[in-house]
Amino acid sequence: MPADDVFALAALSQVDRVVGNKMAFIRSRRHASSRRMPLIARWWGDLVFYWHTSKRLPWLLGGGSALAVALFTMLMHAVAANDTKQRELTCLAKNVYYEARGEPLEGQFGVAEVTMNRVVDSRYPGTICEVVYQQRWDYLRKRNVGAFSWTEFDMVEEPQGRAWTTAMSVADAAFHGRRTQMLQGAVHYHAEHIQPSWSRGKEPVARIGRHTFYR
Repeated sequence: MPADDVFALAALSQVDRVVGNKMAFIRSRRHASSRRMPLIARWWGDLVFYWHTSKRLPWLLGGGSALAVALFTMLMHAVAANDTKQRELTCLAKNVYYEARGEPLEGQFGVAEVTMNRVVDSRYPGTICEVVYQQRWDYLRKRNVGAFSWTEFDMVEEPQGRAWTTAMSVADAAFHGRRTQMLQGAVHYHAEHIQPSWSRGKEPVARIGRHTFYR
């Protein structure tokens, strides 16, 4: 073997021994002090040790990927939550619009309040849209009837104009609790020109515009 090669191999061997001795020294120091270190400090020491003695690129790539996935998941949850909120607000506003757009502002808030009261009442569905479009079987008419009459129509005019803007404002205030409740937990109402059988035995709490409200 040429002399230059022998010299190179000897140099490399010497470097390996030095690095090996240094790593052994680091390990011995780490293990010697681990008995005195609290558990969290020991974990931190392990992390620092592996960070300095291992390839960092996989760590960086793995951590970056996990962060990206977490951020994407959070974004998707935020988008879904916003979509759900907008859908609920629209259902509430439509109920106010079709049930009470000809009523004074207090009467429109009354319809919104009854709708929201039903959402938190265990006897009714747990979302605004489910409450608005809820149906039940009517034994007299032999068909399902809507909790709110406008939902029974196959077609209704699209909400529009100032009345729709007002209904949206009323729904937004009721949804976010910016309006003091005035109906003492009422979950029913009817127009003044009718007297439905279900109203017998229920406690009237207010008459606003052309609607009477009951608990």
